[in-house]
Order: sequence, then structure tokens, then C-alpha cells
Amino acid sequence: METDMRYLPLTSADRAEMLGVIGAASIDDLFADVPAAAQLDGPIAGLPGHASEMAVERHMAALAAKNVSAGAAPFFLGAGAYRHHVPASVDHLIQRGEFLTAYTPYQPEIAQGTLQVLFEFQTQVARLLGTDVANASMYDGSTACWEAVAMAGRITRRKRAVVSGGLHPHYLATMTTMARFTGDEIDARAPKLEAEPDDAALIAAIDGETSCVVVQYPDVLGRVPDLAAIAAAAQAQGALLIAVVTEPVALGLLEAPGNLGADIVVGEGQSLGVGLQFGGPYLGLFGCREKFLRQMPGRLCGQTVDADGKRGFVLTLSTREQHIRREKATSNICTNAGLCALAFSIHMTLLGGEGLARLARVNHATARKLADRLARVPGVGVVNNAYFNEFAVTLPEDAREVVRLLADRHVLGGVSLGRLYPGVNALANGLLLTATELTTDEDIEMLAIALEGVLA
Repeated sequence: METDMRYLPLTSADRAEMLGVIGAASIDDLFADVPAAAQLDGPIAGLPGHASEMAVERHMAALAAKNVSAGAAPFFLGAGAYRHHVPASVDHLIQRGEFLTAYTPYQPEIAQGTLQVLFEFQTQVARLLGTDVANASMYDGSTACWEAVAMAGRITRRKRAVVSGGLHPHYLATMTTMARFTGDEIDARAPKLEAEPDDAALIAAIDGETSCVVVQYPDVLGRVPDLAAIAAAAQAQGALLIAVVTEPVALGLLEAPGNLGADIVVGEGQSLGVGLQFGGPYLGLFGCREKFLRQMPGRLCGQTVDADGKRGFVLTLSTREQHIRREKATSNICTNAGLCALAFSIHMTLLGGEGLARLARVNHATARKLADRLARVPGVGVVNNAYFNEFAVTLPEDAREVVRLLADRHVLGGVSLGRLYPGVNALANGLLLTATELTTDEDIEMLAIALEGVLA
């Protein structure tokens, strides 16, 4: 045994044997897909050496103090991650020991609580998305979106996905990355900074080789596509419609995608119960028509009765790679974000249907106040004809620089389209703004005044 491998107790012979089994000449071969410029050939330059725990804590606290937290300034960021009020009871309940320490419910006889939570979550998600069935959650919205494309390919036995220009670019990037390994063709429309999504151009791209059409609802610019028309056009060609929802609060006002003809509905559940959390962990939502259930990735919890006729819960469907299906699994990135799913479910339970609708109305009304006020700022043009709580504006100069200057004035003034779409000059002057129930009239006025000063 080598003495220098205290925490990785493998001998050189062990490593050579493993490399031989997989057909690699050296460990370096395992990193062939990582660009050479991104690989290190030594320690990271400038990284300090070891320090005491107290010194590290002081250093990290000083770095953290340079951040402006979401609640410390007027906040208008969105673009797929939204700041909503999360009731204190959500955090209190998810920290109960039986929830916080629970893991995968392999043994139903000792995991009834976990299974019931997931069963209730599935019911809420299916009703929210308008689908016949929903799974027990996924990793996040972007990977759920890819999983839907892969699922559509299995169902239709086709390899061409037609993607709306209104899909969030990070979702598209995830999809493109995964398609490299499956041979799927991702036919994506170019984004356009226009008042309405170009549904006609999207429909025109659908043909007999199309496996699915991917449409965000509302889209990345906050616009609302005509899902019913797109669904009819897709299904006429034997393709499936995949609707992507990044802001589930919108479904308190907008018709559920499944009710408009979507075959698969996926989304990001972060808005309900889950904070911004520096970008994660988040929560993937996934629902579909019942006839496609066996092609759905992830887990499905079901309700049954035991030998005594009492209600019980079981893991009904589990098509993950870590279970018995192995290489025949429908997915290998379908992690069940159970604690985030629980937070989502608790928040949804506290709201109820009427509460969600009321929350959605407040969001929309606040966004209208924001749009009306910004429309009076010289040089600012509101792009959208319709929106929920997020919309795009045009500025007379590069929006990235405007966002930086707003931050200097202690206003977090939205997400520049230049950041989302680097190098796309036609979008450089576009700015995406979001208002939620946490946005006050004072916040809106501070943004407007700051914008007037920056653009003067």
C-alpha cells in the first residue's frame, strides 16, 4: 500500500488495472474533453497557502461583505431565478429531523413519510402544470428540459428538436451540450427583441422529422406564446410540444400548459419555497400525458393499500440508472431534489389555489406599475405587449454598462441581454426586469430615478 494516498488508498497497480478495463492509457486520457487551456499543470497561481480556521473565516467574511444581497437593495433581477417571499414556516418544517435527514425511499416500510410527501408533491405539480402525471422532482429546470427532449426522441423515434428563440439561453446550452452525446439535432431559432414571440416562424420549422417543439411559457423576455396553436401544429406532424415554465407563480394567472395541448411540461420550481441561494440547489418539475408515463425519467411515488387495507405509499416507477435498469435507464441526471421538493410542497400547501392566484395577481399588478413608470423615463422603451411579472425594455446604450452604473447607485437594475447573449449585438441594448410581491413602490421609484440619472 502506498503511504502517500492516505484518503485515496489505491495502489499504482489498482489504478493501472482500472485504466486497462476502460481502455485508457493514463488518467490524463479521462480529461480529453476538457480544453487544454482550462487544464492546470500545477498549483493555481495566486492561491494562498494554508491558514488557520479563524484567518480563513475572517477572509471569507470580508469577501462576502463585498456582495449586495437580494434584500439589501431595490432588486429587479429574474431571468429564471426569482425573489419571492418564502413563509418562515417553510424553513421551520423542512428542518425537522425526519425531513432533513431523509434520503431515497428504497424501503417503503420505513419511508412512508417521505413517500407521502413526494406523492402530495406530484399531485400539486400535475395540477399546476395541467398534466396527467408528474414525477417526484428532478435536478433543476434546465436538465429537466433536456430530459424532456430525450424523452420525446424515445417516443417519436426522431432526432430533431425545434426550439423557440424565446427559450432561456442557459436551458438551450444545457440541451446542446447533452445532444452532443446522443446525436440529437437542436434546431434553435435566433432570439429577437420584439413585442411578440414569432410563433409563425416556429410553426413553419416543424416537419415530419421533428421529434418535439420546445417553447418557454412565458418566454425568456416575458412574452406569452400561443401554446394551443403551436401544439396543434406540432401534433399534426406527429411531434410533441414541450412547454418550459421558469416562473411557476405565473400559472396562478395563465392557463396551465397541459390544458393548452402541451404533451410534456417541465420547469424550475425555485420560485415556490426555495430561495435564490446563490444559484442553487434548485428544483426540476416534470409532468406529461399518462400515455407517456413509462418513458418519463425519475421516480414516481404511488398510493396503495397494505395487507390490512390501510393506505400506504410505494415507489411505483423508478427508471434511474442507479436502480435495476442500469444502462437501460431513461436518465442518469434525474436527481430527486427531495428537500427542495418538500419546500415547494409546503409553500404550495400554505398558499392553496386561491392564494396562488392572489399572489400571481399581485406580481402582475406590480410589474405593470414598473412598466408604466419606466415608460416615462426618457430613452427607455417597453418592448412587450403582454407579460406576467417580467418584461424587456430597450435603452439608448449598452445595457451591461447601465446595469453596472445602477449597481454603483445601490440598485440591482435587472439582467442585461448582453449578459445572457454575449456577442449578439442586436440585443446589447436590451434589459430584462422583474417585479414580484416583494417589489415596493419605493423600489420602483428608486430604479426610475437612478435610470434617469445614468441615462442623462
